[in-house]
Amino acid sequence: MGNFFKLVWNEQVKIFGRKSAWVMVGLVVLLVIGSGILTNSFLDESDTKEYSSDWRTELTEENAALEAEIEEAGDFGGFTQQMRIDQNNVALAEDIQPKPYDAWAFTYDNTFMMMIVSLFAIVTAAGIVSNEFKWGTIKLLLIRPIQRSKILLAKYVSVFIFTGILLVTLFVSSVLVGAVLFGINDITQTSVIPTMSGEYLVMNYMTAIWQEYGFSMVSLVMMTTLAFMISTLFRSSGMAIGISLFLLLSSNALMLFLSRFDWAKFVLFANTDLGQYADGGTPLIDGMTLGFSVTILVIYLVVFLAASFVTFTKRDVA
Repeated sequence: MGNFFKLVWNEQVKIFGRKSAWVMVGLVVLLVIGSGILTNSFLDESDTKEYSSDWRTELTEENAALEAEIEEAGDFGGFTQQMRIDQNNVALAEDIQPKPYDAWAFTYDNTFMMMIVSLFAIVTAAGIVSNEFKWGTIKLLLIRPIQRSKILLAKYVSVFIFTGILLVTLFVSSVLVGAVLFGINDITQTSVIPTMSGEYLVMNYMTAIWQEYGFSMVSLVMMTTLAFMISTLFRSSGMAIGISLFLLLSSNALMLFLSRFDWAKFVLFANTDLGQYADGGTPLIDGMTLGFSVTILVIYLVVFLAASFVTFTKRDVA
């Protein structure tokens, strides 16, 4: 076990010994700062308003003013006003006093940057094996009295340690930048949280943040493992990055086309979004359940890893 930890540490030294790793960490921070500045410039008075104890009356009056704006805009506007009205109505129905936009709301909004972290994870996984062959350093690894499977496992674990560092960087920088720009409210406060799908969650922001991180991690793990497998099989980081990114970016469109077929529920990308089962949601294809999707994901993960380890341990290195 001690040898394994030394291998993992060695891989971390290799990863952070390259400028690209620090560039990735720096880009995450810069993107968060940019997102904060952009968000701050688009917030309006209703987003930063402190409601009094008579907040129900204030929300009712606000809705009336927004409805007047919608009528004035006619058929060519009023979308954002209607969203605000809907959010206010949920707050009234659930008896939840709105709080000003704060660091937790900003951190939740920044969960979309998990896509950037996934991209960086794929790039790292695609090169961690293939670059050893490219640079000829693979021989230095394999001549050591350590099992090949342990060497490959150390590389696989190291990819996700680095990915975890990127995730922590995203979360911490989002909270800090949000606190500086927007202040910070009680984290246990239940809120009405608008989602990208146009629906509203009634929960505290911390729960919503971890839920988004958790759902996004499923796709991240599967696509990173796919890139790791391709890199191991073909010794090509370019192929691993190209195929993985293409599938990552086109998976939604692909499943939209394939969802008409019943067999499509066995496709990897039909099951990577476990959020489709949250809050009584409707699955992409009839007959799919949470247990079904988890089983399919485990099967794909085992196949990806088995292909990687069998290839790496059996292949001759000239």
